[in-house]
Amino acid sequence: MSKDRLVSSIIMILLSLFAVLNQWVCILVILALTIGGLYEFFYLIKKKGIPIYSYTGIILGVLIPLSIFFQFEPTKRWELLFIVLVLLLIFILQLNRRDNTNAIVGISTTLFGVLYVSWFFSFLLKIRVLLPGVEGIKLLGFILLITKCGDMGALLVGSKIGKHPLLPRVSPNKTIEGSIGSFIFSAVAAILARSLLPAEINFSLTHVVLIGLFFGGIGQLGDMSESLIKRDCNVKDSGKLLPALGGVLDAIDSLLFSAPAFYFYMAQVLMQ
Repeated sequence: MSKDRLVSSIIMILLSLFAVLNQWVCILVILALTIGGLYEFFYLIKKKGIPIYSYTGIILGVLIPLSIFFQFEPTKRWELLFIVLVLLLIFILQLNRRDNTNAIVGISTTLFGVLYVSWFFSFLLKIRVLLPGVEGIKLLGFILLITKCGDMGALLVGSKIGKHPLLPRVSPNKTIEGSIGSFIFSAVAAILARSLLPAEINFSLTHVVLIGLFFGGIGQLGDMSESLIKRDCNVKDSGKLLPALGGVLDAIDSLLFSAPAFYFYMAQVLMQ
């Protein structure tokens, strides 16, 4: 592992640890990563010549984690109302533009960016803040361990013994061996972090392994989806904020899918 990659990894691990333990650090880290991720996403889209509303999208994207943290919910289905309002606002902005070329693509892409980066990523905050008591803290640590250990497994195994491309037209560097390594690392992480799961549920070892495999796989899907976006935009990394690790989107891509899925799963389990 290079020195730059080691330093970047240590910084991300420390930020994650502090964010899990302290809710104020958590919201600040999520806000910073949300802004960085949205900026990178909109920058990539602009390179394709699509007229988007990047600054409006970033401002709206920041409101989502803030509303969750301060539990601002004027209506029962606030998030759906917010999405409708965002869409209406973008339409109004488009009506004021002189050039309507690619208007539908620009409107759709701006809304997609807000949902893909901000809404999906904010589920980490939902796990930390909205799930009952200390369980939210533990469960946030659990899904972070599963997902990021899966990323680590894919990198280590793939770089050492990876020979068979997984999906070369999307990401030429990802291999079947790396994917298997990711599954194994996620499953082992789930077993080692089993104590972070709610004790009253009494998860069996088999159940814990399946949780690790499933959400680790969802994390891989998130990683592959971001690779698809980068491939379409003809870039290798989403940004250069983190030396040797790429951009913010490169760091959080696997969590964008695993966090929402894990939140809905655990919310359902805890309701039983």
